[in-house]
Amino acid sequence: MATAQATPVRPARSGTGRGPLAALRERPAAGKLLLLALAAAVLVPLVHGRWGGGVWPDALTADLSGPLGSVTDWIVSNRDSHPLFLYFFGHISNAVVLSVRGVYLVLLALGWAGVTVLAAAVAWRVAGIRLALTAAASFLACGLLGMWVPTMQTLALMVVAVLASVVLGLLLGLAAGLSDRVFRILRPVLDTMQVLPAFAYLLPVVLVFGIGVPGAVLATVVYAAPPMARLTALGLRGADGGVMEAVTSLGATGRQRLLTARLPLARKELLLGLNQTIMMALSMAVIASVIGAGGLGDRVYQALSAVDVGAALAAGIPIVLLAVVLDRTTEAAGRRIGTEPTGPALLRGWRGWGLAALVTAAVALVGRLTDGRVWPDDVTVAIAGPVNTAKDWMVDHLYTGVPVVGGTADLASHFTSGVLNPLRSGLTSLPWWSVLLVVAALAWTIGTWRTAATAVLAMAAIGVLGVWEPSMDTLSQVIAAVAVTLVLGFSIAIGAARSARLEKLLRPVLDVFQTMPQFVYLIPVVALFGVGRAPAAAAAVVYALPAVVRITTQGLRGVDPAALEGARSLGATPGQQLRQVQLPLARPSLLLAVNQAVVLVLAVVIIGGLVGSGALGYDVVFGLAQGDLATGLVAGAAIVCLGLMLDRVTQPTARRQRQES
Repeated sequence: MATAQATPVRPARSGTGRGPLAALRERPAAGKLLLLALAAAVLVPLVHGRWGGGVWPDALTADLSGPLGSVTDWIVSNRDSHPLFLYFFGHISNAVVLSVRGVYLVLLALGWAGVTVLAAAVAWRVAGIRLALTAAASFLACGLLGMWVPTMQTLALMVVAVLASVVLGLLLGLAAGLSDRVFRILRPVLDTMQVLPAFAYLLPVVLVFGIGVPGAVLATVVYAAPPMARLTALGLRGADGGVMEAVTSLGATGRQRLLTARLPLARKELLLGLNQTIMMALSMAVIASVIGAGGLGDRVYQALSAVDVGAALAAGIPIVLLAVVLDRTTEAAGRRIGTEPTGPALLRGWRGWGLAALVTAAVALVGRLTDGRVWPDDVTVAIAGPVNTAKDWMVDHLYTGVPVVGGTADLASHFTSGVLNPLRSGLTSLPWWSVLLVVAALAWTIGTWRTAATAVLAMAAIGVLGVWEPSMDTLSQVIAAVAVTLVLGFSIAIGAARSARLEKLLRPVLDVFQTMPQFVYLIPVVALFGVGRAPAAAAAVVYALPAVVRITTQGLRGVDPAALEGARSLGATPGQQLRQVQLPLARPSLLLAVNQAVVLVLAVVIIGGLVGSGALGYDVVFGLAQGDLATGLVAGAAIVCLGLMLDRVTQPTARRQRQES
């Protein structure tokens, strides 16, 4: 009886004791923050007493200027005499020059009509007549804009760079896809290659290969190869297990399994990798012009130096057209894999390709006989003058003196003084250990302890490199630009998700904005906002906005229709459906949009060093201009660490997403 009386009491006491633990299990984020607070309560007094607060202590920094300066001096002294340069790098340089020159001569031999017909024929065979017309119109537009020769120069350089990137990416992807050890080794290397700003690539390339086409091509290869490697590895590692087991049971060797099963099953990933490599290579066209790539990028860069919006647009439009045509062609090729061929039976397979080659050769021969190798100078449309006139009108009427808002110059000034300066002051005035704690809290809350450790180590590496203050300045610019991008992007995406007509109208605009070189954005914003951190942030917003709109719109449209129908049946208003159904269910897409906004904004804020954004961007540009390997590479490494940290605190791990779902 006593036992019976005691039985109801024990669970009550035991339940009371387990209450806080049960609550922490239900809210793992709160438990993580509690553990972090306990660790901080023990460690912070010790750290503060040993190294103090404020900026990163000098005792924890490493001076790399001496070793990197010695490397620079050795390269400069031995570039013309050492066997490594004469018999290795020299042969690579010669091979690149000969390859680019060969492709360029082939394009000239085809003539403007032959190149146009070739582009249209390939697009027709891969994607149909509509894209063939788009390709032909795009190449004709390049000629009408007076940019035929620069376009061919850029196309020749891109052909060689993309081929080299694809070969390198395939080799790395094959190694990573077939070996877990190689995959683990290559993953951080590919992460670094993709996050490191393009300007940081240029400095060591210029030191080794000098100014000119070889350095531009090789810098482009380093920048564009990682997507091909990643997607190749993804396709090979994701091959259907049942198919692979069946092939193995038939006695196929490793080479046969690769050629007959793994690679065919990974065709879509391979084509997507090709698509991304082409886009990355084209995005480098302008940046590579800084070291003598020539072509369209050189025209854009010269226009930036002269703040000539019209000339920049005339050279930027062909880059966009090339990107759109190549993007649509490779995308259509990926969609057609595994589908039945369409069109007349006589034009399917090799017959269609033979007809395309025959028509191209005939048109090229006619163009050759009529001296039509280069687009005629008297058949061009000069848009630079009207565009500059429109720009001047906008500057005269919008730069200052606008009622109420005061003008773009005033907006830039208010944004700098009201947002950028307080953010920079706040971040630089925080104790360095508090920044590490905030990073740890954010990364651990959204991911795992490994995520938090990676983010904290990345931030600590910035301090060790001795660039804590400029990194906090860059971080303030990124945070401000990302906030503006997300507000605008989410607002536009909600409208596009609700209106198919608006989404259709936005698609070509987003295509143009997403493929336009980053340099082109800098010119109009400098004209409207002046020089400083505000125009760099504005250019970053414009560049990152399309990705945020696309990802968010796709996420909102992908919400289960049954969930929306259930909400409507309960009488929920459109606003309630958005807040209580669509946004919660689209959370993974929203987080991905935030992550992409951070990565893209960071890329353009660094380029903003050319227009006065200062901080790490200026250090990278200064290092390139002065041949200072230490300054440029240290700033580039800090940007990699900053990008790695921002990626970890904005992208939940797969394990975290499974827990939430």
